[in-house]
Amino acid sequence: MDIYLTGLLTGLGLIVAIGAQNAWLMRQGLRRAHVGWVIGICIASDVVLMSAGTLGIGFVAERAARALAVLTWAAVAYLCWFAFISLRSGLRPDGGALRAGGGSGSELRPVILTTLAVTWLNPHVYLDTMVLVGSLANQHGALRWVFTAGAMSGSACWFAALGLGARALAGPLARPGLWRGLDLAIGGLMALLALGLALEAL
Repeated sequence: MDIYLTGLLTGLGLIVAIGAQNAWLMRQGLRRAHVGWVIGICIASDVVLMSAGTLGIGFVAERAARALAVLTWAAVAYLCWFAFISLRSGLRPDGGALRAGGGSGSELRPVILTTLAVTWLNPHVYLDTMVLVGSLANQHGALRWVFTAGAMSGSACWFAALGLGARALAGPLARPGLWRGLDLAIGGLMALLALGLALEAL
């Protein structure tokens, strides 16, 4: 149980931060648009990545410097595009882009593609889940999967709480001014994340 709780806290410590993935999940939750799909993809991705790390693939990922560099610049480009779309939506006077259940992002296919992009194009996700969780899990020998199960549980709890919590607040917060402010804040965050990744890669 101690190992499981350590894994749980490690998973929460790594995932509870406002990044592109969490911002996208919160956005979809507030819009009440395919929240279950976004939560499911985020959880499934972490399960796959943490399992790969526990199996030792994180050792390979840690040394794939060129692949991570390419991934970093792809993430920079995507985050810049995401920032542009969010800022443009936030500057619309009607605030329609974030209105619950409508506007862009209400179709399933682009929601799935964006969720996959903000998850799998982030180079830090490989370092956090495959390398760090994998390394910590393997320190526990035969009980490494207990640690990994704890980390997966932490990830699943966070994604479910964030997505469902945002969806529950969509009604009380359904004011155009707040939607525009949120979109502007998300756009600014994406721009800062893109800048930070670019500076790391230089």
